[in-house]
Amino acid sequence: MNLSDSNCADFIVIGAGIAAASAGYWLSQRGRVLLLEREAHPGYHSTGRSAALFMESYGTPQVRGLTMASRAFLQEPPDGFASHPLVSPRGAMFVAAPGQAAQLDAHIAVLKSVTPNAQVLDTRDVLRTVPVFKPEKVIGGVLEPDAFDMDVHAIHQGFLNGIRSQGGRIICNAGVTALVRSQGVWNITAGDTTYQAPVVLNAAGAWAGQIGQLAGAMDIGLQPKRRAAFIFAPPDEIDTRAWPLTVGVDEDWYFKPDAGMLLGSPANADPVDPQDIQPEEIDIATGIYRIEDMTTMHIRRPTRIWAGLRSFVADGDLIGGFDPTCEGFFWVAAQGGYGIQTSPAMGRACAALACGAGLPADIAGFGLTAEMLAPGRLIT
Repeated sequence: MNLSDSNCADFIVIGAGIAAASAGYWLSQRGRVLLLEREAHPGYHSTGRSAALFMESYGTPQVRGLTMASRAFLQEPPDGFASHPLVSPRGAMFVAAPGQAAQLDAHIAVLKSVTPNAQVLDTRDVLRTVPVFKPEKVIGGVLEPDAFDMDVHAIHQGFLNGIRSQGGRIICNAGVTALVRSQGVWNITAGDTTYQAPVVLNAAGAWAGQIGQLAGAMDIGLQPKRRAAFIFAPPDEIDTRAWPLTVGVDEDWYFKPDAGMLLGSPANADPVDPQDIQPEEIDIATGIYRIEDMTTMHIRRPTRIWAGLRSFVADGDLIGGFDPTCEGFFWVAAQGGYGIQTSPAMGRACAALACGAGLPADIAGFGLTAEMLAPGRLIT
């Protein structure tokens, strides 16, 4: 392979969302990188539709470890990564209704395991924090004060710009239609062009399963799931700007401030095929009902509605590792709803593993191993 050819690289990453961009960012410091994106611009699907909150208590133990390992980067990114801070204070409050004491206790235990700053709240504390709750609907809550809003666009663009600054390329409108390995090199067809690299990273989001099939890789059982969200006006004469993200302890609704409005969701996870997903009317109606049931807010017609895809495998963990059956094929998949908040650690871990190095020591220090990320863990 002649690497002077602009269509050849050391690493080809399929996708240009947050998983692809973060892995490519660190790979570009080790070799020549190409990102192939099927859409007209990067981050069109899940990355561009994220609710964008960093919570160390969110997800499985593996996810929580990757999130904690990502905090330092997000709070203090490298010089030139972005023109303004990537994160800002927000906080996250989980609220329990009657009959949900066990779920609240479980979340309190998880939160205390990741931060000493967890604040257990009684009903009055919850109402002081977010005064629109119906008192009879709340038995208590817990506040994660260390949660923060993330500037998804700045994080994503920082990774992409870092790739470009190292000589990497992001090629859009390049949907992959074939992958063939010959003499130690992947030949990847996208449109009428063939690209070559010895290592390909499958970071195609909801389409990662289809890319795996094209390559003859293992079936990881990837399942995209639809989540809907909507923007609505806050109550009159109430300043909502300092409210935390507020979540039902069963994670069946949430709302948070968003540019002077409120963002709400039924927190649904409905299995679907990979597609340019659109919200279903029932999703929006369900989210409105659940929020109105818990609070005194009356949600008129939302000003905007949308849906995004969150892709999972059976154990709910992220995947980052070489396919055990397909040489040179590396999975970066199953980000679920955690892709943004884990991207610094997950991207760096995947880059190291794709280069044949071990998991970086500081990431391993959060209780993570290469085996916990590897797709081979799904083989039973």
